[in-house]
Amino acid sequence: MKKFCLSFFLLLISSSNFIYAESIKIGLGSCLDQDYPQPIWQSIKKEDLNYFIFLGDNVYGDTRYGSLRKMKSAYDKQKKVLPDFLNDISIFSIWDDHDFGINDGGADYRFKRRAQELYLDFWEITKDDDRSNREGIYFSKNEIFFDKKFKFIFLDTRFFRSKLKGKKSNYIENIEPDATILGNAQWTWLENELKSDFDFLFIFSSIQIIAKDHRFEKWSNFPNERAKLFELLEQFNDKTILFSGDRHRAGIYRKNGIIEVTSSSMNKPGSSFSETDSYLIGKTYPQENYGVLEILENTIHIKIKDIKGNTLNSIEKSYKK
Repeated sequence: MKKFCLSFFLLLISSSNFIYAESIKIGLGSCLDQDYPQPIWQSIKKEDLNYFIFLGDNVYGDTRYGSLRKMKSAYDKQKKVLPDFLNDISIFSIWDDHDFGINDGGADYRFKRRAQELYLDFWEITKDDDRSNREGIYFSKNEIFFDKKFKFIFLDTRFFRSKLKGKKSNYIENIEPDATILGNAQWTWLENELKSDFDFLFIFSSIQIIAKDHRFEKWSNFPNERAKLFELLEQFNDKTILFSGDRHRAGIYRKNGIIEVTSSSMNKPGSSFSETDSYLIGKTYPQENYGVLEILENTIHIKIKDIKGNTLNSIEKSYKK
């Protein structure tokens, strides 16, 4: 049975997705190479988290040819080196290209179904879970904190994604009318999810949604899809926060009242070049980092922290009903 470690006091009552506590703490991270040291877990453990969310590239098992033995080996090694404290908290995950199976990969990756089987096995997804019975690893969770309904949406930006336009690491817009990131089935599912009742919405996407000025992978490579998402979220702008990974640099962004927090990478720091964006708040951070999402009564605090647990940037948002 999974336990919840609380940061402020010892009493916790949990039933029917209802949690009583002074705060709920959720860790965030991405880009965790099984072949590299992982000292960042020492700082993350001190956060006394209730949840940890893996935002993709949770192993590096790229396999262009063959039977995905490299991917299976990557998962086997990662299982041995992940810290034990993760067994005592709730874990959610999405994948990105390197645990999908190929760098910058999408719908045309021919081993994607086998990659999904390995993903489901590693994360111990049960047979009755929707992810075990459909294509793609998208899913949702609903939680009640402080008498408020929080909806967690986890997107799959790989399985259905159309081909990128342009050259590698210098991508351009794909404006073809049928170009997609989520695919028809996932879009229908998302639209239905957003019809349910909730007080606050968290959306997790492996690739960045708001950022648009860099030349790498992002939702802006598919402007029609990005516009469709923002149109769908328009009525929820004041109660939505987006999260992403992928970039090997962290940052906080804001567009039309919606905040996006990118947390990347946990143990593969990015290039030291300076990067800016029209929607960036502050600057980006290429060093190893992780995120902490803390939910208090009426307020949400989000911090990006370095490998030693020092705060690099932070933002907060009210969610009064």
